[in-house]
Amino acid sequence: MKGLLETVVRGLGNGSVYALLALGFVIIYKATKVISFAQPALMLAGAVAVSYLVEVTGFYLAVPLAALLIAVLALGIERVAIRPMVGRPVFVVAIITLGIDIVIRVVVNHYIGRDVRQMGDPWGFDQVALGPLVVQERWLAMLAVTAVLVGLLFAFFRYTRYGLAMRAAAYDQETALAQGVSVGAVFALSWGLAGFLAAIAGMFVGTGQGVEQLTWIIALKALPAIILGGLDSLGGAVIGGLTIGVVESLFQSYQGDIAPWLGQNFAVVSPYVVMLLVLLVRPYGLFGTREVERV
Repeated sequence: MKGLLETVVRGLGNGSVYALLALGFVIIYKATKVISFAQPALMLAGAVAVSYLVEVTGFYLAVPLAALLIAVLALGIERVAIRPMVGRPVFVVAIITLGIDIVIRVVVNHYIGRDVRQMGDPWGFDQVALGPLVVQERWLAMLAVTAVLVGLLFAFFRYTRYGLAMRAAAYDQETALAQGVSVGAVFALSWGLAGFLAAIAGMFVGTGQGVEQLTWIIALKALPAIILGGLDSLGGAVIGGLTIGVVESLFQSYQGDIAPWLGQNFAVVSPYVVMLLVLLVRPYGLFGTREVERV
């Protein structure tokens, strides 16, 4: 039982990173109806920005500065590359975000180089005892920061003027425009928030293990999270991310003993197996809005 609980805590820690990335995907999708494939590159750029800023400012100041820097970068991307495409087919805009992802990663890889860049984080692989459990400090930090950010994000959407504007635009853009809501500002804000969350996720991905050119692949695990939770559900993104993290952690710990015939690295593909099963049963996700079209 002790080992199982430690495995679950590890999964929740890693899953909180997937949840932050999934929230970015969902925020942009709710505002623009486009899945932004630029999130992996923004995550990588955020991690690299932290690794450079930490040499000058220290870790605790480098993280918010890097997150703001990537948020500004995301705002610029939306204004220059996405805003002119309003009215174009969603598929075309999605392909553009894929191109943006490639361009950003090519540039960022130049600053990573061939070696692994370290984050200078205060946790590394240090462990702490929680009663009978022994867990890594970074998992607890991931959970704590994600909980705070999710709480602030939900409060922002519920109680602030801009949050209400984003909810209105997500519900019906034409009606929001008629009521004086600037849909363009909503688009920009959604990208800025997604960039901020991606940078925080990138920082946590790099803690303990550093950042390398292939680190961006981790962000793809947010896709099963949003499929599981629902493309248009913020709460579903959080639950989906945590669930994917726990599933992956359980397979890492127990699949070799229970089902060795699946291979040694089945945990790597387990999130996508979950995604496939969800698509077969509930294509709109566990908490997503079911769309009904009349023919």
